[in-house]
Amino acid sequence: MPDPSFQQPIGMPFIELQTVDSTNNYAFSQIHAGLAQHGTAIFAHEQTAGRGQRGKKWVSPVGSAIALSLVIKPAPLALTRQFQLSACIAVSVLEWFKTYAGENVKIKWPNDLYWKDRKAGGILIESLVNSPESLVRSQEPTVGSWQWAVIGIGVNINQDSFPPDLPNPVSLRQITGQRFDTVEMAKELCIVFDRWFERLIREGFESIYEKYISSLYKRNEKVKLKKGSRVFEATVKSVSTDGKLIIVHGVEEEVDFGAVTWMPDA
Repeated sequence: MPDPSFQQPIGMPFIELQTVDSTNNYAFSQIHAGLAQHGTAIFAHEQTAGRGQRGKKWVSPVGSAIALSLVIKPAPLALTRQFQLSACIAVSVLEWFKTYAGENVKIKWPNDLYWKDRKAGGILIESLVNSPESLVRSQEPTVGSWQWAVIGIGVNINQDSFPPDLPNPVSLRQITGQRFDTVEMAKELCIVFDRWFERLIREGFESIYEKYISSLYKRNEKVKLKKGSRVFEATVKSVSTDGKLIIVHGVEEEVDFGAVTWMPDA
């Protein structure tokens, strides 16, 4: 039988904030205060100090983007199955975004949202893990009991332009020429993710994994990667079921997230 906590739909309650430093920080404050419940969505009209992967900033001015954090009780998923949750949310964002942007949408490993060769959004999952020493908040926990996952989602919606230091951004407005209600869009996204997450819990990972792989950015194409000080070309083959990027460059190799950097023309 499913855990009773999963009877609460993702996106309920939906907390709407005018401005916040980071929706993920707010979510963790709710968890530490004992106020969090599975499915809580936290939306900010303005985010002043949001974070992406590897500490990158994700700032969203008023009305320009979806800045959303979802509070998830990941059990019965084990800590070793973190990639399953990551792929599940990536597939959800992809499916939702494609209804507006069309078919040119891909998932760039591990879970960035790309339209053609431009970044439309990103996902940051942070976990609260009951380690042998204490409760630990981390992007990449390896040991302990998985207590909570906070999924931070940033998607460019209404921007007409971007700061020049961003290499390749794009917004839904630039793609479609239309403006959108970011709150309603965020609520739609919650509904889509709720459906995929329920599938993950009830049916397993197989269909989500197949969707993820079929939507992988630059699959079967050559890209430039950097590992340490070395830049090399490799063909993106796939992603393993535990989330490692599978590349071919003379030999086949599996690389962990953070071990290689995509070069700008990739």
